[in-house]
Amino acid sequence: MGKEQVLENRKYIIGGAAVFIVVVYIIRLFTLQIMSDDYKKNADSNAFMKKVDYPARGVISDRNGEILVYNKNSYDLTVVMKEAENHLDTLELCRLLGITKDFFIERMNEIKDLSKNPGYSSYTQQIFMTQLSEVTFNIFQEKQYRFPGFDVQRRSIRQYARPYAAHVLGDVGEVSKSDIKADPYYQAGDYIGKLGVERYYEKELRGEKGIQIMLRDARGRIQGNYMNGAFDRRPVPGKDLTLSIDIELQALGERLLEGKIGSIVAIEPSTGEVLCMVSSPSYDPNLMTGKNRGKMQMELARDPWKPLLNRSIMGMYPPGSTFKTTQGLTYLTEGIITPTTMFPCSHGFYCKGLHVGCHGHAAPLPIVPAVGTSCNGFFCWGLYYMLGNRKKYKNVQEAMDTWRDYMVSMGFGYKLGIDLMGEKRGMIPNSKYYDKAYKGSWNGLTVISIAIGQGEVLATPLQIANLCATIANRGYYITPHVVKNIKGEPLDESFKEKHYTKANRAAYDQIVAGMRRAVTGGTCRSAERYDYEVCGKTGTAQNHGRDHSSFMGFAPMNNPKIAVAVYVENGGWGADYGVPIGALIMEKYINGSLSPASEERADMFQHKRISYGLSDR
Repeated sequence: MGKEQVLENRKYIIGGAAVFIVVVYIIRLFTLQIMSDDYKKNADSNAFMKKVDYPARGVISDRNGEILVYNKNSYDLTVVMKEAENHLDTLELCRLLGITKDFFIERMNEIKDLSKNPGYSSYTQQIFMTQLSEVTFNIFQEKQYRFPGFDVQRRSIRQYARPYAAHVLGDVGEVSKSDIKADPYYQAGDYIGKLGVERYYEKELRGEKGIQIMLRDARGRIQGNYMNGAFDRRPVPGKDLTLSIDIELQALGERLLEGKIGSIVAIEPSTGEVLCMVSSPSYDPNLMTGKNRGKMQMELARDPWKPLLNRSIMGMYPPGSTFKTTQGLTYLTEGIITPTTMFPCSHGFYCKGLHVGCHGHAAPLPIVPAVGTSCNGFFCWGLYYMLGNRKKYKNVQEAMDTWRDYMVSMGFGYKLGIDLMGEKRGMIPNSKYYDKAYKGSWNGLTVISIAIGQGEVLATPLQIANLCATIANRGYYITPHVVKNIKGEPLDESFKEKHYTKANRAAYDQIVAGMRRAVTGGTCRSAERYDYEVCGKTGTAQNHGRDHSSFMGFAPMNNPKIAVAVYVENGGWGADYGVPIGALIMEKYINGSLSPASEERADMFQHKRISYGLSDR
């Protein structure tokens, strides 16, 4: 190879190397300036500070306009890590805030820990401390120049105007890691609804954050809003909610269940609006605000009375004799009985050696007085003949699943879909359940206790109240809900739709007549003292200890305004607690107030205590 050829090749090699180096530099510059925002963030951080403006959370009122939940000013201390790394008088800051240096170091490390704070960035504001006192806020503002990177921002915390409806209202607390991962809207230190309406309607209540872009000078001092706020975004306040709850009715319900474990649920039949939802024991919702929220939650969680449990939607109980109404509706519609069909009851149901007891009353009797006297024998015979009917059903499994379909259509066995978190579905067995339990060998006598709301059947107080509303409407219900109105947007259509059951109107007329008979001359006689017609049905649910006392009723009979269910654990007969408490709830709502005599009865029940073997409350 000639000398000229070698030089020519070397020229190409050197040229190629130069081109390669230039291309590498271009790619790197493109990556740094376009693909990566590290330098941009650094430059922006030197010139700007983005300050989050938190919106006011929506106000919550009751159905009559009384404000139940509102906001109170609070102050949070934030930090931008990139700015706080140098020239910080740590000891002075700790003294001002009333914290130790160890706490300061631990908190700073927590903020930088991505496993605890997934949204962390050293260029953005992070929450260092929440809910500073007014005094601390004022002192910090005077000395803020000494603590680069630290700033105070106004927030709002929830305040509850009345000590009632804690399970409905819920509460607000700091976001968890899972909250942050589930929704990029949140960052560490933000607040979120934890329970009740606050949780279910979180997106409506929270609003939208705003942002201010603040301009810095060469020394990092804030000079004001960049371009006079042209790029700022104002926060959007949360939407106000109007509940369907009547807070005065709620207060009466909580008063009546003092010292007892149980629930009261009242519904407006024509709309499905929940008028009161009492779960006892309860607690003052203000206990779950402020810095002590975590401590109070731990104390309430350890309380053997379980005050955090919303028994109205989470408590699953045997419905007892209130469930007999569903049986009558099914037997009548399926043609198992007619309005004149009579069954014997000699202190109970006797068949092939099986006995289900009953209290003394006239017999035999048809459906209306059977409901009125709460005859166990009548409804057991009805189920026996339904499950054994081979002319109508090819086998017991088909009959059982037909029965089950009626129960589901009446709102049992599945969640109703109320606008609260944590609702339980209860229990309605089907043929597969019994086939598995009894290896396919069973019949009507095997499962006879379900006819009187015992055995495997379980329901929530909400489901029993909804059953009563369905009977009041003569065959349909609207999904129960606790929010009546959302300001600026329509209520979900699911809370307006009518759900019709499988039972027919003629059957409902018979059951309504039976429930009226229970009040005029049956097990609910103590509710017959008003100038409006009350329809009711008692329930005495068997229990390992003392029986549970339950009642469901509605009024007025032909223009129903309220349907109510009462369930008192270990309260004994339905007439002992359920009927008088339910009657007082109906009187309060229909008349607007209690009569002097009823006030005396309410005071008596308020001070009646049931012993549960738990620590006194």
